Amino acid sequence: MLNKQKKNAVIAGAGPAGLTGAYEFLHQNTDVHPIVFEQSDEIGGISKTVCYKGNRIDIGGHRFFSKNQWVMEWWTKIMPLQGASALDDLLLGKEKDFLQGGLDPEQQDRVMLLRERVSRIFYLRKFFDYPISLKMQTFTNMGLGRTIAAGTGYLYSTLRKKEENSLENFYINRFGKPLYSMFFEDYTEKVWGIHPSLLGADWGSQRVKGLSILAILKDMFRKQFSSSANKQEVETSLIEEFIYPKYGPGQLWETVAADIVTMGGEVHKNKMVEAIHIQDNRVVSVDIKSEDGVNNVFCDYFLSSMPIKELIPAIKGVEVPQDVLKIATELPYRDFITVGLLVKKLKIENQTKIKTYKDRIPDTWIYIQERDVKIGRLQIFNNWSPYLVDDYKNTMWIGLEYFCSEGDPLWEMDKQAFIQMAIEELAHIGVIDSQDVLDSVQIKVKKAYPSYFGSYYELDKVKAFLDTIPNLYCIGRNGQHRYNNMDHSMLTAMEAVSNILKNKTDKSNVWAVNTEEEYHESK
Repeated sequence: MLNKQKKNAVIAGAGPAGLTGAYEFLHQNTDVHPIVFEQSDEIGGISKTVCYKGNRIDIGGHRFFSKNQWVMEWWTKIMPLQGASALDDLLLGKEKDFLQGGLDPEQQDRVMLLRERVSRIFYLRKFFDYPISLKMQTFTNMGLGRTIAAGTGYLYSTLRKKEENSLENFYINRFGKPLYSMFFEDYTEKVWGIHPSLLGADWGSQRVKGLSILAILKDMFRKQFSSSANKQEVETSLIEEFIYPKYGPGQLWETVAADIVTMGGEVHKNKMVEAIHIQDNRVVSVDIKSEDGVNNVFCDYFLSSMPIKELIPAIKGVEVPQDVLKIATELPYRDFITVGLLVKKLKIENQTKIKTYKDRIPDTWIYIQERDVKIGRLQIFNNWSPYLVDDYKNTMWIGLEYFCSEGDPLWEMDKQAFIQMAIEELAHIGVIDSQDVLDSVQIKVKKAYPSYFGSYYELDKVKAFLDTIPNLYCIGRNGQHRYNNMDHSMLTAMEAVSNILKNKTDKSNVWAVNTEEEYHESK
């Protein structure tokens, strides 16, 4: 592993941030040799794709869209956008030509597909557009009383703005209290396990900063009076199409990992960074733990996408202030459980104008707002890419998403009991018939979502300490304890690489990704 002719950059984690950093060192022909250590046996982090009996699960769902041109070009450089005429209907989100065959899998495997974005909210056993629209169907579904309350509540919110010291007030300022109560309050509590009034507004400012009733109205007028609007002017939550790897997001990151090795870098799985050794205030080596024992690896730079909660206690050779250690080890996270169900069909009818195979519903995912079930979101993998489903013609492959915390009743529930609960919930709200379930699988993901409460609000003290170590760079979602999407995570790595190549010691640009006014990708 030690390359004496080049400087070594040890990178913790083979997710979007870690792999982007390694790729950029090599792609830019630098004198830095990247060595990536991934503690699991899978590539891609939370952006991995899990394969179960020929059916693929996109953990959490990942739309490939960014307002950052470098990111868009980077993705399509790795996996070109497929434009062959045989795929025209597939690229537009219509699957009929896919079913007619005529595709050469060997030539067309490493490609991106252009997909139509369809997401809806399931509430009151009815479908609402997501983000919520101002169409007549919305008002019909809400009923007269709720519609009047929503309108008056929004008007009141425009006159009396609340201090944005919580996520609850962030949403109320943009939608009014009635709409917030209907479409944000319960779902947000499902996701985070804590009421929005106790969550910081930071989450909203990073994820949906441009979304509001006013933004929705502007988008409606844009579509009505402009034949070709500039995508840079469209709020990210209102995008109508995105690109997507043929076999899911994990395919792209597995491809990147293979390219890194081809270019001379290293990617090691099942190897965990156990300790980071500091001398003269610089990282000089790391201890790597695997089934073969513990090995010490020299490095000139250390890029960490490991959770800050694990990074700080792993630092050796320098005294970590007690308050910094306490803040880091108490940082909150939200964990995630997906149940994959293979079913004969869904009971929901397609009442949209979008044509689909067998007139199936076109949604990539559905937000479940119903209060009598624990499920938070439903993915329909057939609509992400037909190639995620082994028997696309005769089955539907869906993912039921649950948000929990490690050690709580949901996390500790017996696997088969959990799967049965998930099936019963979906049958209860009329989405499936339990007798149509053909197969099932459960997947758990730890530390999927950095949370914005508790010691998070003292994170600046941890960042200040980390910044005193000039050759240590925190990148990615867990590396910065920020709810970043793929493009944000990639950009943190790109900024870190840029700093290293320019010998720049100020890391404010790395930490600043996803805090600026311009927002990037939306999941």
